[in-house]
Amino acid sequence: MREEIVEKLQTDPGPDPDAGKLGQLINGLGVVFAVGILAAAAILVIEIFLRYALNAPTIWAHETVIFLSATAFIFGGLYVVARNAHIRVVLIYDILPQKIRRYFDLAISIACFLASGMFAWAAWKGVERAIWTPAGAFRLETSGSAWNPPTPGLLKLFLLFILIVMTIQFLVLAISYFKKKSH
Repeated sequence: MREEIVEKLQTDPGPDPDAGKLGQLINGLGVVFAVGILAAAAILVIEIFLRYALNAPTIWAHETVIFLSATAFIFGGLYVVARNAHIRVVLIYDILPQKIRRYFDLAISIACFLASGMFAWAAWKGVERAIWTPAGAFRLETSGSAWNPPTPGLLKLFLLFILIVMTIQFLVLAISYFKKKSH
């Protein structure tokens, strides 16, 4: 029994087949953000060395690490949707017959589609303020630090994009679940 659990944990299930080609693309992009986390860790090690060994800290390391970590965190939500690994209460779900689970899957996907769409709309309201000045000129919001990168504006744009793709992914899942239950 223990060996089966360990083997299951070591096996990458990949994207949910119901997630379609979009789910496969999202799953494949996961490695990009994993590399970003490794890059953030490397930057932190370099910054520690520069700050404490050479007394020459950078002005860019902290914000770069935050940006890389934030993009990975934001993408992670979409990634778990494509893999059908998002958080759910399984107390009742796990004891249901497979046929009834499809109804639950469909209802959950529709609810998540609607919620993601609303979150995307809310994110758009933040993006409007982050990419345009009150006069209407294009300008990405910056951090206001000594380095002053446009990472806050870029993160808000990225969040909007991910929420739009997440909305589409939930729609793909809902359609797939609907087609399965109707056969």
